[in-house]
Amino acid sequence: MSLAGLAWLAGEAPCAAQDKPPVVAAASDLKFALEEVAKAFTKDTGTRVELVFGSSGTLTRQLTDGAPFELFMSADEAFVFKLADAGLTKDRGALYAVGRLVLFAPHGSPLKVDEELNGLRTLVTNGGLKRFAIANPDHAPYGRAAEAVLRAKGLWDAVKPSLVLGENISQAAQFAATGNAAGGMIALSLMLAPPFRDAGTYVVLPDRDHPPLRQRMVLMKRAGPAAAKFCDYIQQPAARAIFARYGFVIPAAK
Repeated sequence: MSLAGLAWLAGEAPCAAQDKPPVVAAASDLKFALEEVAKAFTKDTGTRVELVFGSSGTLTRQLTDGAPFELFMSADEAFVFKLADAGLTKDRGALYAVGRLVLFAPHGSPLKVDEELNGLRTLVTNGGLKRFAIANPDHAPYGRAAEAVLRAKGLWDAVKPSLVLGENISQAAQFAATGNAAGGMIALSLMLAPPFRDAGTYVVLPDRDHPPLRQRMVLMKRAGPAAAKFCDYIQQPAARAIFARYGFVIPAAK
């Protein structure tokens, strides 16, 4: 939780945080890409932003309860529309990226990765799958996508007893990479980041097997000029190029 978030939990007056940088609530799959974008933004503009990462569902609940975030970057646009329908946002936001899901196995794992999950199927059939990590489908879009893929391949019921659920996709990636799990389904954007890119093998899963991970951002009603400036910066070529390097599919510029 950010300093501003802690102030909110403690019941401090909003004016106490007026001189602080805007707080951006962002889906966990954005951690490394957005940190790079924020660093570039500060270098280019001299304006700082504070980033808070979590599952999109959890952040949505916090925003509904009045958390002092000014910009929300969700991994599922449905959460943005929910906040907009509740009258908490300036508008219905903008699509900034489409995420991709990968099947990952750490070095030394018996899991062989492939698009059709044949290696996972073999491991399950042989009784060799002890732990398999995904994000919690109840509030993490990448977790719902992972469940959809497993169901599409007829593996959900067989894999479910072995699931280790991360509170968000970053935690699921940590679980998958520890070696205590045979692997997991995580965000490509995390797989391409330094902590994970040399940790094992992966394959990008076909997006036909799960609902699209359409990632939308929106300014909250309380958003100030600095948050609006950062929101605009994210839609410019330099920031879009950073997101593309982390494996996101970038929507056509408007």
